[in-house]
Amino acid sequence: MEQPSIILRTVCPDRPGLVSQLTSWISNCGGNIKHSDHHTDQDAGLFLSRIEWSKSDLLINKAEINKEFEKIAIDINGQFNINYSDEIPNVGIFVSKQNHCLIDLLWRVRNGELKMKVPLIISNHPDLEDIAKDFDAKFFYINTSNRSKPNVEKQILTLLKDFDIELVVLAKYMQILSDSFLKNCSSIINIHHSFLPAFKGAQPYHRAWKRGVKLIGATAHYVTEDLDEGPIIEQCTVNVSHRDEVADLIRKGRDIERIALARAVRLHLNHQIFVYDSKTAVFD
Repeated sequence: MEQPSIILRTVCPDRPGLVSQLTSWISNCGGNIKHSDHHTDQDAGLFLSRIEWSKSDLLINKAEINKEFEKIAIDINGQFNINYSDEIPNVGIFVSKQNHCLIDLLWRVRNGELKMKVPLIISNHPDLEDIAKDFDAKFFYINTSNRSKPNVEKQILTLLKDFDIELVVLAKYMQILSDSFLKNCSSIINIHHSFLPAFKGAQPYHRAWKRGVKLIGATAHYVTEDLDEGPIIEQCTVNVSHRDEVADLIRKGRDIERIALARAVRLHLNHQIFVYDSKTAVFD
């Protein structure tokens, strides 16, 4: 039986010899490197490394690998994460009324393009329940119009815990999450229908049309306390012209929203993203 790959991500102050030190440790562990990517941010003085490697051992002792690399991390004054290629996390998807991003993600999961499970879909509208049933996901409609935000978010956090959710994806979820919620939640990826930082907030396609832009975009980013300011993971664009009306921008925008969000989720699942200094380095 083929063993899963081991994915080592490291961030530390830059200095000579780091690549040699990391790869030598892997070699000493009996590892064979499959992919190796490194980047030095000279302004931040940081070294970022992602190495995917495998072991020929019949059994991988995850605790031992983690313990041994802690010694390296202390020596290089770094932070690290170790993941495995056979991990399939539980992902919760939040939606409102628009279905295009939800259907696209679920279709990619069913076809094996995204290595994740979607046991939970949460919405502030009941419209998309049938889609959840088609893909064997539990659908929870939570009416946000007649309940306080703290009460709603408390229920959502309970559901995330009950379903062991590791990642939340906002697939056109038209609600603003509170700072308190974000502090108690796992990683959250959002899709915004503009090429950030342009046209933040509501109705970006309408505002883009009024400005007569010739290019529109979609941005997938991690959610932070600052609205539409989170670290950007993926962006896609499409050309528009003076012949396009607002409806045309929305139609074209939906296509690239699906692509940008799916790419961002895949990069996250594959542990290809480094977040630091309010930005990302993406090893694609």
